[in-house]
Amino acid sequence: MTQPSTDPRYDVIAIGNAVVDVIAACEESLIEELNLNRGGMTLIDEGQADALYSAMPPARELSGGSAANTLAGLATLGLQCAFIGQVADDQLGEVFRHDMRATGIDFDTAARPSSDKEGEPATGRVLIFVTPDGERTMNTFLGAGQYLPASALDEDLIASAAILYLEGYLWDPEEPRRAMRRAIEVARAAGRKVAFTASESFVIDRHGDDFREMIDSGLIDILFVNESELATLTGEDDFEAGIAKVAGKVPVLVATKGENGAIAVAHGERAEVAAEPVAKVIDTTGAGDQFAAGFLSGYARGASLETCLKRGAIAAAEVIAHYGPRPEVDMRALMAEKLS
Repeated sequence: MTQPSTDPRYDVIAIGNAVVDVIAACEESLIEELNLNRGGMTLIDEGQADALYSAMPPARELSGGSAANTLAGLATLGLQCAFIGQVADDQLGEVFRHDMRATGIDFDTAARPSSDKEGEPATGRVLIFVTPDGERTMNTFLGAGQYLPASALDEDLIASAAILYLEGYLWDPEEPRRAMRRAIEVARAAGRKVAFTASESFVIDRHGDDFREMIDSGLIDILFVNESELATLTGEDDFEAGIAKVAGKVPVLVATKGENGAIAVAHGERAEVAAEPVAKVIDTTGAGDQFAAGFLSGYARGASLETCLKRGAIAAAEVIAHYGPRPEVDMRALMAEKLS
């Protein structure tokens, strides 16, 4: 067992899907024609991914993955971060690894053998269709990411981070689910905080019992949900009823409401902020990921609950004003400007 440490090397270490986002603008008619789950995320296999890619308009390829996006936001805000995730030894895997390291994130998980070898999965990708209103419809082929084994974990690395951040999307495949359970054990044994983002309502539909058990057992210190996920998790359609049902069970609850802002409840204290104004919503991909980055960037530095929320709202507003799930401006300068 890794021994507890009192001096964290990293602010945040995350375990998540290592995928490349393929993003294309499209008309509403294409969503209907392809019978896609508008505004949601659907898991697909490699054959479906190839077929959808063929049907896409011209697209941009950008490294993505929910937890990886959050780390990218944190790194641009000056925090020390590391990532654990599975790529294949292929072109997209190299793109992902390069992008993470270029952002200042340590990423040393060994790649799986090339997908050219029979039976080996390719690096994951998310095919994202963005309609004129900025809504994104995601179709995810997890690829190599769903085969992240517990043996790939660097337990000393996990214990060296003040916060372990986990994404619900990766809870779906069995192998990385076991890895994340082990990571939680390691982090808690080292006296670290565990942050968890529910990711999507369909994940809660499949694994809600697991999530509720972790919440009830006190394994989650910081929980991120949006209003739809909160309703699915609690069975309460009323937002405030959902908050009341969970707030007493986790030290920090953060619930976002899109254009209606966000609230957080921590140790009995409640704070709420409005959404930051955006001249034009271009692409909502990564909004929740960057909200988490902004919030955690304040939390890791001991900021007030309201300031943490404000930082989350600023980060989310920046990312939805352009294509792609990661910041494109100097986020430290933007935070300084907006919070002055």
